[in-house]
Amino acid sequence: MIDPRVIDPRRELVPRADLSDAEVDEIVELMAALRAWHGAAARMSEASRRYMKLNENDMRALRFMIAAENAGQIATARAVAEHLHVSSAATTKMLDRLERGGHVVRRPHPVDRRAIALSVTPETRRAARESVGRVHARRFEVAAGLSSAERSIVTRFLRALAATEHPESGQDDPAGGDAAE
Repeated sequence: MIDPRVIDPRRELVPRADLSDAEVDEIVELMAALRAWHGAAARMSEASRRYMKLNENDMRALRFMIAAENAGQIATARAVAEHLHVSSAATTKMLDRLERGGHVVRRPHPVDRRAIALSVTPETRRAARESVGRVHARRFEVAAGLSSAERSIVTRFLRALAATEHPESGQDDPAGGDAAE
């Protein structure tokens, strides 16, 4: 539990002089709900990786390639490496593994003869849709159930919360990760 009355009884880290006990209770409940969401998201991600027999970077690469295909763009090894912030050698090794596993197909790039076009196999696309896609659809429905004002408040709160992780940089994620992942 994240209750400052328990973890910081001397108020050295968490200023709360202007908050009533009821307000602190509300904040503790909010933080507990956030932890529950984080745990549920982590369990879903792990279950999807187990179902598809892939690791986290493999899943991120597949999501990137699927998104590129959906946008009518051609995914390349270089674009995947840039998205994942990994070396070209690590990307090649990962793509070799994904290709051997029947998840990715490499083809000559239709415009750039030096590049290879990557595409996700229909089977993997279907598996991703069934595992991750349905969960994201349910999450979207929850967000759609909020009013516009509520969504604005939640968005502002989550962005402010993300900024607390790296306050010195002024960035939500200095590694440049995809917040939607």
